[in-house]
Amino acid sequence: MGFRCIGIDWRGFGKSDKPINGYNFDRLADDIRAVLEALQLDNFTLVGHSTGGAIAIRYTSRHNGYGVSNLVLVDAAAPIGFTKETANRFLTLALNDRPKLMQEVIDNFFFQYITNSFSDWFFQLGLQAAGWSTAAIITTLRDEQLYQDLSEIMVPTLIVHGVHDKVIPFAQAQELNQTIKNSQLVPFHYSGHRPFWEERDKFNELMKQIIF
Repeated sequence: MGFRCIGIDWRGFGKSDKPINGYNFDRLADDIRAVLEALQLDNFTLVGHSTGGAIAIRYTSRHNGYGVSNLVLVDAAAPIGFTKETANRFLTLALNDRPKLMQEVIDNFFFQYITNSFSDWFFQLGLQAAGWSTAAIITTLRDEQLYQDLSEIMVPTLIVHGVHDKVIPFAQAQELNQTIKNSQLVPFHYSGHRPFWEERDKFNELMKQIIF
């Protein structure tokens, strides 16, 4: 469609460097700002999925929406991430049995059927992260909240959330919609935590409408 799409691997994940620290929302939001300034980007749509949604919220509030024309939150881990109980269980797995942690993530990620091959590929993506990065993000999702950030979001915001999400409950999307001014919530009725894959045609159409 002629759109330019830039995907960011956070510090500690994918092909990015894996420092031992810097995994709080403030630092991760500042990382986004550094990328935007290096690429001299302006008037863009900022899309954040899951923890990325939480980081996008913090970026928009912390940097006063710098450069953002539209914000899209996809099954965002906000205004809270994990409960203390869930986070502590994930932390134990992250530090002792990361493969089991990844398998639990996969088992809860999707509502629609995925093949074994797709599951294996997704599994390997998760293991590209550093163990300390995974543990640090879980801790951030347990300890940091974004309630104060929500009232500071002034850009038009689209909230997309899978109705069958087992990772971040749909009720949290409703809370975001009630709190963020000028926001719209679009439920994805046949998706879990990854609607841009499970209902990709619907998702892509939404993106096209926003950008145009």
